[in-house]
Amino acid sequence: MSNGSFAFKQFTIKQDRCAMKVGTDAVLLGAWITPNGSKKILDIGTGTGIIALMLAQKSSAQIVAIDIDKESTDQAKLNVSESNFRNIEVQNLSLQVLAQTSEEKFNLIVTNPPYFIDSLKSNDGNRTIARHADLLPFEDLIAGVQKLLEKKGKFCLILPKNEASLFRDMAKQKGLYISKLLRIRTRSDKDSEKRHIMQFEFKETEFSESTLVIESDRNMKYSEEYRELTKDYYLNF
Repeated sequence: MSNGSFAFKQFTIKQDRCAMKVGTDAVLLGAWITPNGSKKILDIGTGTGIIALMLAQKSSAQIVAIDIDKESTDQAKLNVSESNFRNIEVQNLSLQVLAQTSEEKFNLIVTNPPYFIDSLKSNDGNRTIARHADLLPFEDLIAGVQKLLEKKGKFCLILPKNEASLFRDMAKQKGLYISKLLRIRTRSDKDSEKRHIMQFEFKETEFSESTLVIESDRNMKYSEEYRELTKDYYLNF
């Protein structure tokens, strides 16, 4: 993926000003989420705006995309303005501030959140903000979702396996229950799960889970299930 820009089927992401570039996690999450007639969607930590744009491609909902980093929101605004989608509003503010100042409720809240908790930090301050949970601890993320999510709404996010287990336990203690889980494995010949994509709701409902393998073999050939999930976005699928 180019540091300058990355072209999808219906929009292009410029990313030269963002600490975190377009990555597989964001594409997986954006492709997996089903808006299901949502009228209002919140994208937390939008970065380049990729997930907001992916959701705009398959939804007519009003999308609010927020990020604490000014460079990222400027980049996201540019990407939105150069797309064909006009239902995205990008704001430079934190989830904590939005939760404190807004009475708005969202049918769907999504995030590809910072998740490193005790790991070595980068010398790049913006990259550290984007990757580490210091400025958006899981406790604050859960509290913000509780405040802003509509009673029958859904909250979706992607995390590494270990962090996902921790988040799932914390969310349950606060009254957010997992309803869907997609386990991500890199290759079919590897057993370890790299990521968990999760959907939470305020009420305990029937739980469903599945597994997706990105590469079908050691030759980096993408699996048919990965191609099927992302075919509306990737140019070469």
